[in-house]
Amino acid sequence: MKRTYITQMPDKAGAFLRASRIIAEVGGNITRVSYNKAVDVHMLFIEVSADAEQLDTISERLNEIGCMMNDRAPGQTILVEFRLPNVTSAMLPVLELIDSFHFNITYISAQENDTDFLNIKIGLYIQDPGKTKEFLDSAANLCALKILNYDKSQKILDNTVFYLSFANQVSSTLRLGRDATDLLIADSNRIMQHLDERNEAPYKTFSYIGRFAEMLHSFEGSAFCAKVHRRSLANGFTLHMIEPPCGSNTYILEKNAHLLFIDCGFACFKAEMLEILHGLFPDFDAMEKSIVLTHPDIDHCGLLSLFERVYVSEDGRLNFAFENNSLPDFREQNKLHAPYCRISKLLTKYTPPDMDTLRLIERTREKEDAPVSPLGTLYFQGLTLDVFEGNGGHAKGEVVLVDEKNRLVYSGDIVVNIRGFSKEQAAFNALAPYLMTSVNLDSALATEERVYLQNKFSPKAYTYCCGHGALLEPAT
Repeated sequence: MKRTYITQMPDKAGAFLRASRIIAEVGGNITRVSYNKAVDVHMLFIEVSADAEQLDTISERLNEIGCMMNDRAPGQTILVEFRLPNVTSAMLPVLELIDSFHFNITYISAQENDTDFLNIKIGLYIQDPGKTKEFLDSAANLCALKILNYDKSQKILDNTVFYLSFANQVSSTLRLGRDATDLLIADSNRIMQHLDERNEAPYKTFSYIGRFAEMLHSFEGSAFCAKVHRRSLANGFTLHMIEPPCGSNTYILEKNAHLLFIDCGFACFKAEMLEILHGLFPDFDAMEKSIVLTHPDIDHCGLLSLFERVYVSEDGRLNFAFENNSLPDFREQNKLHAPYCRISKLLTKYTPPDMDTLRLIERTREKEDAPVSPLGTLYFQGLTLDVFEGNGGHAKGEVVLVDEKNRLVYSGDIVVNIRGFSKEQAAFNALAPYLMTSVNLDSALATEERVYLQNKFSPKAYTYCCGHGALLEPAT
């Protein structure tokens, strides 16, 4: 098994040598090292492969030599603008005050502006946030000042404790515990390392992850601006569609007090979704309900705990078996996708479904050598749904449902309606392609799937119920 140690090393070369000796003595194997002075001059990430007992011993010994950062409080970083007379030594009283509080200066910028005053911006890392007010009160007696907001993707305000400040901000926003915060730091570093190899600016990584967390938080409660649609189908069926600001669409077929869901969105919006569902179906808790997953990405399967029957393909079942056994799922087996996927699970409070609830979509048709091939059939209250499986271009375990009676195609993410995104969906869906480098496991195969599916079921004749975005209706 592997574990990532997040270490604080004032002398990178010497400290890394000591840490390496400890790991070798215990019998561990270093599989990854990451250090980027432009981001954090002290933070060093060491990934080690060993058995559980060896990993625990390594933790203890690294802690003994003061390398582990686990017990260090994250503190906070603030940016203050001081308005000083443009005269000799005017800056000294401010610097002396900062020194008396033992704050670290992480950023400083000053320039003349053709007036009698000099505006100086100073970034401060404050280990004990409780001292912030006392410092600002004292500074206000020296000169006029103001606290500035700042964009971390544009200004490097803290290059000694950046990871801690970044993780503290995200953890505070989403109320994460200490263990979750450490995992967030480690996987954020992995994404940065991958993107750094592509010559991407490292701070853009943290800006995007920060936006991911902020957007999840911003849609909580009454701000969950989901669009809800209803359509009458043949033979007394009703189709309901819930289109959330982020996460997958949820489709619900209703007849005779029975419900069949197709996908169900992020786990973190369970309360918001339940409020909508109870509004649509007052007897929701007592109703018979099942769900079919178009694929096992977590933005499509966060609410599986609500269902006693979850229909999946064989690869979908295997994906959840990996997760239930604490093994990397199919996405996480891709090194470019793994860090983002783990962060997404962490921030959206995802848990894998109980394996006892899974129902395999049985193969009743001969597999074809095609990007999308027949798999089997599902029946719901007299309605026939033809099931096709994709070739894994977007995600392993993906299926498509076709309702020939009503000319509907439930395509999952093989076809998404990008032009039909709301402003919120467009902003949120722009994050994953950057942080994962691509939302597809194999973009060439994904393109083949989409083209083949739309040739087989023409958008001129079928309505596409896409994984994201509005319904894709035939042109009239």
